[in-house]
Amino acid sequence: MPAVIIAQETPRQAEVLSLLELSDAYAASLYPAESNHMVDLSNLEKPEVSFFVARRDGDTVGCCALVDAGDGTAEIKRMFVDPGARGLRVGKLLLQALESRAAQLGLVAIRLETGIYQPEAIGLYKAAGYVERPPFGEYQPDPLSLFMEKPVHVA
Repeated sequence: MPAVIIAQETPRQAEVLSLLELSDAYAASLYPAESNHMVDLSNLEKPEVSFFVARRDGDTVGCCALVDAGDGTAEIKRMFVDPGARGLRVGKLLLQALESRAAQLGLVAIRLETGIYQPEAIGLYKAAGYVERPPFGEYQPDPLSLFMEKPVHVA
C-alpha cells in the first residue's frame, strides 16, 4: 500500500481546490451557514498560515491549515480528508504535521472549532489530547460547535 506523504504546500492547486469544495459541500450538508466557519482561499494564502497537503500515490487525499493567531496560539482550519481515503490515518498524519509545525513556530497552544455532527473528527482530536474549552477569538457560543485546545510540547 502506498505511503501517505504530508508536505507544506500552497492551497492554490486544482486538486486541493477540489478537495476544499468537497469540504464545503460536506459542511453545508451538516450545518446551517451561520455555523460554518470556513476560511477562503485568499485567507489560506496569508503568511501566517501553514497549509499542508496529504498525498497518496500522487493523489491529493487530505489537507489542513495552521493559522497563527499572533498571540502564541494557532487554530486548525480546513482539516479535511477525501472520503475515499478515510481509514488510512490521513487525519492523524495531518494533525501530527500541524503539531510539529506549531512546535517549530514556538507556539504554546493549538485551538480548533469543529461541529458536533462530526464524531470522527472529534474522536481524532480527543485521541490526540485535545480537550474542550470555551469559544475563543471571534467565535460566539454555538450549540452546533465544539471548541478544543491542546498545549504545544516543544521537543
